[in-house]
Parts: sequence; structure tokens; C-alpha cells
Amino acid sequence: MKAEALFDLDPNVKVRTRFAPSPTGYLHVGGARTALYSWLYAKHHQGEFVLRIEDTDLERSTPEATAAILAGMEWLNLAWEHGPYFQTKRFDRYNQVIDQMIEQGLAYRCYCSKERLDDLRHAQEQNKQKPRYDRHCLGDHKHSPEQPHVVRFKNPTEGSVVFEDAVRGRIEISNAELDDLIIRRTDGSPTYNFCVVVDDWDMGITHVVRGEDHINNTPRQINILKALGAPIPTYAHVSMILGDDGQKLSKRHGAVSVMQYRDDGYLPEALLNYLVRLGWGHGDQEIFSVEEMIKLFELESVSKSASAFNTEKLLWLNHHYIRELPPAYVAKHLAWHYQDQGIDTSNGPALEDIVKMLAERCKTLKEMAAASRYFFEEFDHFDEAAVKKHFKVAAIVPLEKIKEKLTALDSWDLESTHQAIEQTAVELDLGMGKVGMPLRVAVTGSGQSPSMDVTLVGIGKARTLARIQKAIDFIKSQSA
Repeated sequence: MKAEALFDLDPNVKVRTRFAPSPTGYLHVGGARTALYSWLYAKHHQGEFVLRIEDTDLERSTPEATAAILAGMEWLNLAWEHGPYFQTKRFDRYNQVIDQMIEQGLAYRCYCSKERLDDLRHAQEQNKQKPRYDRHCLGDHKHSPEQPHVVRFKNPTEGSVVFEDAVRGRIEISNAELDDLIIRRTDGSPTYNFCVVVDDWDMGITHVVRGEDHINNTPRQINILKALGAPIPTYAHVSMILGDDGQKLSKRHGAVSVMQYRDDGYLPEALLNYLVRLGWGHGDQEIFSVEEMIKLFELESVSKSASAFNTEKLLWLNHHYIRELPPAYVAKHLAWHYQDQGIDTSNGPALEDIVKMLAERCKTLKEMAAASRYFFEEFDHFDEAAVKKHFKVAAIVPLEKIKEKLTALDSWDLESTHQAIEQTAVELDLGMGKVGMPLRVAVTGSGQSPSMDVTLVGIGKARTLARIQKAIDFIKSQSA
């Protein structure tokens, strides 16, 4: 039996890994970390990364989930050399291998009814035996292949499966613990554990990185690979991710979908940096560029212990990357949030300038888009708390004065606007706060913004003057 040449396997490629999600939901955090570890290992060893969609669960797999997985991988920039491959498009290949295995005595047809299997299981449980198929149909000659049946793999009954897990070390499972696995259902569809084996063989996968929930599948898959005469990959089973409360990470802990983090205003670099540290590290280093991750990552350094998700740490990392990455790059991701919030940015400062103005203040891009709305749109209301504190009758005089000075400016830049504000404070013998804060509320609608000169230049002269007049009218109407 030969592996199928899905693509020309380069003999010079020593490492080929894969990420193989099931499209029954979004790409979750645990899956993204597995994909990252698998991708990093391939890159570290100048290898190749394969993306495979394991969609054999026909009832639960959806095109929407597939699209969500691909979108998550693309947003994280985890590019693949081969794929995406879909298992549902490879049923002919799986069935070809199964038919050959039946001919060679490596698998057999089983005609047992559900009732017989239920009775068998019940009797074994009563006798405190581990439930397993009793090979009733092995060597069966009473039935024809046209009758309804499943196909079972003839698992070895003696000895053990031993493999060296790259994360967990030596694992040994007795073959007596394993059942004769069903590899093809009555409806003719091959089962997950079998499809995975044929795929890994055909795709030349050398290292399988996946969650610890797959450990029980590994000895079964190794036995099938051995029966096929296929090479055995190195397996690495990573521990699960827990929530802050020590329970398995789930929706109740907040965003667990990768694209939800995009929607919440995180940069992909921040999420990747956070995920790589959930079970792997290099000394005390916290900040890793993707290039550093590739250079330093090894499976042997991955922890066996479960990791706890900490949203505050992720937020800290996100703020770091908002501040440190090139503003033009951050602005590209920020643009999505303006669109998502329905903010038209065609009339206002460049988004790169918004990033420079607000990077220190905003920990997420969603927050940045919302906090900078006044640069692009008019607002209907002033913030109540800011009005109460800064829009007293005494604010009318400095507002009128600053409007007069700003109106007279020939150039609208940081220096001239700053001087206008300072001169107003000096001429009226007022502290800067008595001038700057009413002005800030007038032009932004709230008491929070970057420095006033930066803010005024970003808003523009015409809109600044109109908003100051609107604030003066508002205070006068309130006092009346």
C-alpha cells in the first residue's frame, strides 16, 4: 500500500506539521494556540505547515464555521504552505485504503446489530470487564458484503503501544485496553480516527501537535499506521487552557473565539504573544516578536501543566503593541473598528495620526475608535459630568476669548493653537485648567482627550469654532 501524492513531497523538508480543526464552530483560543505551536515548530525547523479541515461530522460541520476558521488563521497571519484540504473530498481515498485492508486481513466487516452490541456491553459491565467488541464477526462467512455492516480495524491483542510524546515523555498503552475500532460506518462514511491516519500518511506529516484530549486516540492511530506500513509521526499533546477560576475555558469566561478578540479591539500580535506564553516560555521574557518565537520555540519546552487565561495580561500586551508597533500598521487594524462602529473617517485626521494621539490612552482599538469619534463626527450632547464640572457661567468668557483668538489665526498648527490658549489664560489671569477644560468639553463633548493643541489641529479650524460657539450657546441657555 502506498501513500497518495497529494502534492510533491519535497524530500529535503525534514519537518511537516499540520493544524486540523473540525468546522463545527469558530476557531477558539485553544485551537489557535495549537495552530500557533504547530506553525512555530515547522518554521523553526525550516519545515512546512499544512491546514486540513476535518469535516467528516456531516451533521455538525458548516460552511460558516469553515469560513470562521480560515478568517481566524488569516487574521493571526498563520500562513500555510499546503491546503486547506477537506476530508469530505477524500472519501474515495479512505475507502480505497479500507477495501485494501479488508483484502489483506487488516480489517473486517461487522454485521452485529445494535441490540447484540448493547447486550454484550451490558454483560461485560456486569462482569466488571472493560467493554470491548468480542470479534464475533471476525472470519464471518454467513453474510454478504451487500448486507448492512460496519468495518472494524483488527487491532493487535498482544503487547503495547509505546510512543515518546514530545511534551509528556514516554506513554505506554496496552493493546488489551484497545477495541477493534470502527473505521467505516454502515452508511459507508469513514470515521474520524481512520481519516486522520490516512491524511497524516498521505500528507507526509512528521509532527502532530494537538490537545491532550487526543491522547486516547493516539495508540489507535499508531496501530493503524503500523498496519499500513506507514511512518509514525512524533506526537506532542499540549495541555488545556483554563479560565481565571481554574475551570476549563468556555464562553462564560468571555471571548473565546479568535475573531471575538479582533472585534474587541485586540491586535493579532498581542494575541499571538499571549497564546505562545500559555504553556511555553524562554527565561523571564514576556514580549516576543513572531521572529523571536520562530527562533526560540521548541516542543520540548512546552509545559505539561494546564495554563490559566488572564485577560488583564492580554490587555497589557495589547496596550504594549498599540504603543510600540508602527502607527501606520496599527491604523490598518483600527480602520476595521471605525467601519464596525459606523464612523465615516473620510473627513478628519489620518488614522495614523489618531494612533499617535491616543496610543498611550487606549488599551484596545475598539476603545480608540470610540474615543476618537469626535474627530470625524459632530456630537449631539455634552457629557453630563463634564458639563457639571466645567460648563459654569464663568466659562463663557474664556470660551469667547479663545474663539476670538482662534478665529484670527492665519495658520492652524500645534504652535499657533497652543499660543492662542496660553495667551487667553494670561490675558484673563486664569489658570490653564480654567481655559483648557471648558475648551476640551466644548470641542470633544467630554473631559477626556489628547493635549488641546493636538486635538484642535485634528478637528480642524471650522469645526472647532462652530463647536465652541455651540458650547457658549449651551451654557447661556442652561444659565437662563
